[in-house]
Amino acid sequence: MPVLRKRRLWAGVAMAALALSFAGTGQASAADTNNAKNAGFESGLTNWTCTAGSGTTVSSPVHSGASALKGTPAGQDNAQCTQSVAVKPNSTYTLSAWVQGGYSYLGVTGTGTTDVSTWTPDTSSWKQLSTTFTTGASTTSVSVYTHGWYGQAAYYADDISVYGPDGGGGGDPAPTVPAAPTGVSVSSTTSSSVSLAWSTVSGATGYNVYRNGTKITAVTGTSATVTGLVASTSYSFQVTATNSAGESGKSATVTGTTTATGGNGGGSLPKHAVTGYWQNFNNGATVQKLSAVSSQYDIIAVAFADATTTPGAVSFTLDSAGLGGYTVDQFKADIAAKHAAGKKVVISIGGQNGTISVSDSASAANFANSVYSLMQTYGFDGVDIDLENGINATYMTQALRSLSSKAGSSLVITMAPQTIDMQSTSNAYFQTALNIKDILTVVNMQYYNSGTMLGCDGKVYGQGTVDFLTALACIQLQGGLAPSQVGLGLPASTSAAGSGYVSPSIVNNALDCLTAGTNCGTFKPSKTYPDLRGAMTWSTNWDASAGSSWSNSVGAHVHALP
Repeated sequence: MPVLRKRRLWAGVAMAALALSFAGTGQASAADTNNAKNAGFESGLTNWTCTAGSGTTVSSPVHSGASALKGTPAGQDNAQCTQSVAVKPNSTYTLSAWVQGGYSYLGVTGTGTTDVSTWTPDTSSWKQLSTTFTTGASTTSVSVYTHGWYGQAAYYADDISVYGPDGGGGGDPAPTVPAAPTGVSVSSTTSSSVSLAWSTVSGATGYNVYRNGTKITAVTGTSATVTGLVASTSYSFQVTATNSAGESGKSATVTGTTTATGGNGGGSLPKHAVTGYWQNFNNGATVQKLSAVSSQYDIIAVAFADATTTPGAVSFTLDSAGLGGYTVDQFKADIAAKHAAGKKVVISIGGQNGTISVSDSASAANFANSVYSLMQTYGFDGVDIDLENGINATYMTQALRSLSSKAGSSLVITMAPQTIDMQSTSNAYFQTALNIKDILTVVNMQYYNSGTMLGCDGKVYGQGTVDFLTALACIQLQGGLAPSQVGLGLPASTSAAGSGYVSPSIVNNALDCLTAGTNCGTFKPSKTYPDLRGAMTWSTNWDASAGSSWSNSVGAHVHALP
């Protein structure tokens, strides 16, 4: 949960980026060749030059083959990697690449006509960027580049191609049909879905998933979740690998059986609920035991779990000294008492300084196993995802579904993304929420420490207003989340956040606007959402420091919603 986090992505940069558009994917002719050398980085950085030592090759994640480029922006360096590519004059070429991770850009200069580029915001799975360019009358070489963005997470790039007439510089050989996938397995199930995973196939650029012999989806990564299934039913699955040369044969068949009853996203929570973060540390706010947390809070998120030396795994240590001698036994007893009062207590993962990374199947398994262990040890009802340093939708989805298979239908899963994380369904946080929609309890986006953002109507809104809350919530409501999975996250006092505090009356007006169409600002949603879940605050401690004015006002208002 960010308290005084500075944003490095200025609103002006975000607005400028919105002016860019993706170019359509071109079709190469039979005589075309890939003029890029070492396009899949199988020979390290040979033929590539990266600024300030910002580029390296990695074995995971890869789009195909055994290696991919990892570019890490730092300071004023955007991790640009370039290659000089031989081309023919007066010719048209299609430039493309597969990217993943932080903001990723692909472009070409020195064309002799119009230089072009394309980009994508952060993405947790492989995504293809593509554009076309035409060379000038005397152009015999161009400079192809990829880069990230200042202050953003590392990006990955693989299978870069410059398809068109042979420029004479020698490129990578044409692809061959990939082998059939191996290691196909069922990673988790619910009453309506089966999740699959398999090993990477060399040379593959995508995979097709078959259910009972019929193709049902195509993905670029090595996992997929098949939804819309019937409870207590067995299904057979096969996977094929694809690239531009064709489709492989089918993998060995695996069988997945859906569970009898599905996750209900939190068990017996009230229709409208209030979430509050409880601080396991002393930062100047009122120090509390869980027993002192106001009864207005229906979900209490214990902040925070700690990273361990095992990738993806977390632990929890009660700050007994900082909390006035609060013992583990008292803490466990207080959780049990909250349960008896009908409340839920979850362990929050991340926060402003959280460094937990779930980026592959192993770390996903470590995450699920360690969180489940904490649930058994302390009595936590579930987990809150508050990772602010990047999230991998593929593997976080895998981790949460694995946790769900262990914990069962009473599992509570909450999320607290920043505003920029929920601007588009292509963002990793939004993707994760949609991926686990059948087991997700609520997304309480943080409407603070933000600055200006776009609303669902495409207009720019500044934080601290009713319009900011309602127009941004509208993106989630129109983007696929159920109203019962959307909450408004605000600071409990001016001391709780660097910016974005609004009075409880503003929060209540926003709730009224979204649920009943009343007390709106200039923005009014096209429809009402009477099942809106409620509100969240950072934190119960800062709320107590302010005389519980937030929970007494907003809590009472949430619980009075029809």
